[in-house]
Amino acid sequence: MTELLPFLKKLISAPGLSGYEAPIRSLIKEEWEPLTDELSTSRLGSLHALHKGTGKEPKNSILLAAHMDAIGLMVTRVVQGFLYVTSIGGVDPRVLPGQLVTVHGREDLPGLVVPTPPKLLPAKYQSSPIPMEHILVDTGLLPEEVSQLVRTGDLVSFAQEPIETAGDTLSGHSLDNRASVAALTICLQELQYRPHLWDVWAVATVQEEVTLGGAHTSGFQLKPTIAVAIDVTFGSSPGSPEHRTFPLGEGLALGWGPNIHPKLHASFKDLAQKLEIPYQLEVMPANSGTDAVALQVAAGGAPAMVISIPLRYMHTPVEMVSLKDVTRTGRLLAEFITRLDDDFVKKLAWEETE
Repeated sequence: MTELLPFLKKLISAPGLSGYEAPIRSLIKEEWEPLTDELSTSRLGSLHALHKGTGKEPKNSILLAAHMDAIGLMVTRVVQGFLYVTSIGGVDPRVLPGQLVTVHGREDLPGLVVPTPPKLLPAKYQSSPIPMEHILVDTGLLPEEVSQLVRTGDLVSFAQEPIETAGDTLSGHSLDNRASVAALTICLQELQYRPHLWDVWAVATVQEEVTLGGAHTSGFQLKPTIAVAIDVTFGSSPGSPEHRTFPLGEGLALGWGPNIHPKLHASFKDLAQKLEIPYQLEVMPANSGTDAVALQVAAGGAPAMVISIPLRYMHTPVEMVSLKDVTRTGRLLAEFITRLDDDFVKKLAWEETE
């Protein structure tokens, strides 16, 4: 059985920006192959792993989606050996100066994100956060060398090494959403020893950060009976709004709102209480901003649920999660799956629950 910490370090050290997930997909595929019965790749690039249930045909199925793509940068132009970049996904330019990166050109090049010196900037930017158009990547190479190795459109990924922080936490880039991929892997490991009636589709989706395209297409192709999106949510820190953030290490977050099926929410909440798995309620009054948005309406639609892992410093190269929360999420998913029977579908009426 794979140990969580080294596996999660491996996951967040691999590139795999939105739309360009091949490197991380191959790593996940290697891990999931011995844990599942069938593996395939969707036309858009999502990884589909089937863990067959023991029920009678035609079997119900549950789709568990964790997006594997990450935010990053793309080269827009090369000027005198320096790289101008734009964002892939929601990159905050305030956190970029001083970051280590890898430029994926004709070969991988180490680089450093640097701002234009303040005195050379327009006056309005000299004492404020520097916008993306004034941020550069420096590889240290001479201009003629850079022009041979780097082209417009090349990818730039974060290169911050994972840091084991105190309190059973881990910090690094791409924990959004590789932490959920790790939780889904724990679920698959648990199911090796637990019989279950329903088929289980473990799906590492692509392009969640930019289009939700992976969830849209996988939901349409696989047509699950129910679907669960596993993602991250905002971890609390001083100054953060208490009603929108969740402390690390004190449990996963269960989504509640129009993107969430009331019966699924109630079922996960009741099970967490029964198993004494700590959880918190995450109010999602509009769409959840997760793969559940797409899964809920794919094909004829599927009852959807969102389970989130609290994460500090989202969309930065130093995101932080609690390993306990990752493990709890994987365990709750596995326990839920083992309790699914044919009668569960009959209970999926859209009605408010207490």
